[in-house]
Amino acid sequence: MPNRSLKPVERPLALGEQVYNALRAQLRSGAIGAGQALQEVPLAEQLGVSRTPVREAMARLASEGLLAADRRSFTVPALTLQDVDDIYEVRFLVEPAALRRIAPLAADPTVRRAIDAALADAVAAHHAGDSEAFREANVRYRAAWLALLPNARLVRVVEVYADHLQHIRALTLDDAGVRTVVLRGLRRITAALAAGDGDAAAVAMHEHLLQARRAFILATGLDGKSAGRKRSKVQ
Repeated sequence: MPNRSLKPVERPLALGEQVYNALRAQLRSGAIGAGQALQEVPLAEQLGVSRTPVREAMARLASEGLLAADRRSFTVPALTLQDVDDIYEVRFLVEPAALRRIAPLAADPTVRRAIDAALADAVAAHHAGDSEAFREANVRYRAAWLALLPNARLVRVVEVYADHLQHIRALTLDDAGVRTVVLRGLRRITAALAAGDGDAAAVAMHEHLLQARRAFILATGLDGKSAGRKRSKVQ
């Protein structure tokens, strides 16, 4: 008979998972731009692994829409206006609902500590003019409220669709005016969470996403006008 006192041994992340996380982090940071080719051999050499985990990781990212297959390589897809509309349609459905669900929990300051800390770091980074630190704080803010969601599948949906647009934030958040709008949205969301008001949190997130969508379209020129004009709104 099996020994019931035995517990499963802890194992490190599989190599393929590590490669996936490394590539996804690069995509999140904007280090890999739209249209840039990713090839197995150079990536495997850079990461110090065989081609197999690299191939598996890129195929997984492609299945999530974060990469596109291009013959023998993969690229970061250049989004069309329809792509943006489709992505935000999903985000409008899931993220306000997720905020509504966690608001009762987030009313507790101890539960909300990581959210408040990320917001404070974003404020400090903005005042210091440090756009890189601001981007990191913005990512940690989302991670902090996602950590309160009990539904792992919902967390995954939010992460994947937010990451579709991460590379453009690396450009837009260099603008101080853009960061001001981001902070306004984050403060409104945080205030609603602190009050435990799920409906207000959902409304605040919906407005935050509306601003993000407008900014993305302006920043990429998908509105049919110049992408280089002044941008005023973004996530």
